[in-house]
Amino acid sequence: MIANQVLQNTIEGLKAITRRDFSILNAEAKVIATTLESRLGHYVEEVEAFITSPADSQEMQGEHYFKVYDEYLVEYVVAISSSDDEAYKIGKIAAFQIKSLLVAYKERFDKDNFIKNLLLDNLLLVDIYSRSKKLHIESSVLRGVILIETDTKKDSNISDILRNIFPDKSKDFVTAVDERKIILVKEVNYKDEEELENYAKIIYDTLSSEAMTQLTISVGTVVSDLKDVSNSYKEASMALEVGKIFNSEGYISSYAKLGIGRIIYQLPLSLCKMFIQEVLKGKKVQSFDEETLITVNKFFENSLNVSETSRQLYIHRNTLVYRLDKLLKTTGLDLRKFDDAITFKITIMVSQYMDYIEKQNMARM
Repeated sequence: MIANQVLQNTIEGLKAITRRDFSILNAEAKVIATTLESRLGHYVEEVEAFITSPADSQEMQGEHYFKVYDEYLVEYVVAISSSDDEAYKIGKIAAFQIKSLLVAYKERFDKDNFIKNLLLDNLLLVDIYSRSKKLHIESSVLRGVILIETDTKKDSNISDILRNIFPDKSKDFVTAVDERKIILVKEVNYKDEEELENYAKIIYDTLSSEAMTQLTISVGTVVSDLKDVSNSYKEASMALEVGKIFNSEGYISSYAKLGIGRIIYQLPLSLCKMFIQEVLKGKKVQSFDEETLITVNKFFENSLNVSETSRQLYIHRNTLVYRLDKLLKTTGLDLRKFDDAITFKITIMVSQYMDYIEKQNMARM
């Protein structure tokens, strides 16, 4: 269960302190970590016999051997290359250290498994509270989900960086449910999602510089009960997809701020096609030239203010009015009127959604 490199680092640290050589063997009597250049004095049959014996420690061929148990089964055997009384004490300490590592890693694995099943709604309500109590996870605290998607298959290095940013393993949990998405279940102080968004910004800034990968991050809402964490995860998942469609300039999408994009994302494709047909009468948004679309988007950004839009586009006011009149003749929509502006804004967003779905369907083929 413990990574071999962790075991190797541990016994090298013990050797530096005690000036004794150590080896760690698995339950099949195979050496998985050692500080010896060549593993002398290792007799497989004798060690196998020791593993199956009732003894917890044994001296063989000038070495002390100590069992490390996981529950009632032998998980590791620690060997120290001396047979004096001091070596026996040091060996017992080393075995205790490996046992402590085993307990810590097992608890982390159990928590990771619990959090995964919690996010995926694989637990009954009674199981959530009983297992969280055993794992010492508070059930009634404020939490929210931050979802990080990378452009390549997930790198364990990213999970390690996240654990370094948020080292309190009793409050924050890092896990993954597929190859590209890493999930942080973060405890927060306030019900407001702004705190969660600030953490997302810290993650983006840190991972962008250290992990050297393309990132997309989304944030669910803050929930007050452990059983609702799965809802926050579903919201973050939706925010991630909706952000890809409508938040092209941003790198963090928050479910609480999706606005009308959340509604459009849940519309059936047939209804979207019908709406586009009614508004544009057979035309497509893509058929409008780039200049028109830039003008419209800037007009919306400036809350339909003609003067401010023309100033930011570095064009004369009359030029902007001409472009708006041209669009009026083409679509029958006067964007200077609020109702028409809303209709055309929704039309653009629905078109973006349809394009996204078509690309997704083509990618699956």
